[in-house]
Amino acid sequence: MDSITQAALGASIAGLVAGKALGRPALLTGALLATLPDLDVLIDYGTAVANFTQHRGFSHSLFVLAPLSLLIAGLLWRWKPEPGFQRWLLLTALILMTHPLLDTFTTYGTQLFWPIGRPLAISSIFIIDPLYTLPLIAGCLAFLVRPPALRAITAGLFLSTGYLGWSFAAQQVITERVQPALAKAGLSDARLLVQPMPFNTVLWRATAITDRQRVEIVTGFLDHGAPLTLEYFPRQPKLANSVSQLPETRRLEWFTRGFLDYRATNGKITATDVRLGIPGAHPFSFVLAYEQDGRLTPADGERAPRPAMNTGALPLLWARTTGAIPVLCLASLATPAIGEEC
Repeated sequence: MDSITQAALGASIAGLVAGKALGRPALLTGALLATLPDLDVLIDYGTAVANFTQHRGFSHSLFVLAPLSLLIAGLLWRWKPEPGFQRWLLLTALILMTHPLLDTFTTYGTQLFWPIGRPLAISSIFIIDPLYTLPLIAGCLAFLVRPPALRAITAGLFLSTGYLGWSFAAQQVITERVQPALAKAGLSDARLLVQPMPFNTVLWRATAITDRQRVEIVTGFLDHGAPLTLEYFPRQPKLANSVSQLPETRRLEWFTRGFLDYRATNGKITATDVRLGIPGAHPFSFVLAYEQDGRLTPADGERAPRPAMNTGALPLLWARTTGAIPVLCLASLATPAIGEEC
């Protein structure tokens, strides 16, 4: 999740656990502790691909955060013996460990058990979702006005956690909705990713992928039974195979579980993470190799320029979320003409 949300969650936990003993400084302590795991963004791992795939790595691992909680609790206890070592340990452990657990509900991927296994991504909540964050902020504001405001802090945590639970339940509903349409299209065995569209859990995006094609479906809870629209995007298996043995390619395939789009443009072969953003506005693309006269030269995994944000599409996204328009083509971020399909 975004830094503001993580800080609000950490502050809320600190206020609940030690608000009576520490007063208002508890919120600042919790917010600062909650930012620690994300400081890994300051580390340069050598290439853009490495920086992308190793973020939320060791600093988000429960194997690292558990002993770190013990160390930080000891230091805080020496600095301020009240409220006691056990409460300091409870505070630091909850804040540090809920950070990666919350990140796991997003699509990016969190290496919760680094150095073992793949990144985990439940993908039930967008990286920024005001309905999750605002209850936490409201509880913290109540604490600042009249500490310790335990009821307000507790209510904020209860509402945000309940919303997280709703996002997971909504994801299952949408998954069951799209699976019959995919099966009818001969895609029952395709890898499937179901995730919310930006800033909400009302409108959802389902991405099904095979070696030769990718299918996108946008559907929501305010569609009033409208039929699903399947939008097809061709893939290039030969191009993907030509760079499949490159270390940067293998790393990206591992990190994204194969949700990549390969393109050859102006002598550059790029791979784009199609999980994040939407078609035409995927933020993470990397140059894997250069092609000239049929020969490939490995690149250093530099990041390709990020596409400009189409602010004109925001009203259409809102209209699609509310069901005011029944179809939104992702490739063009426009509504199809009457009688036409995406």
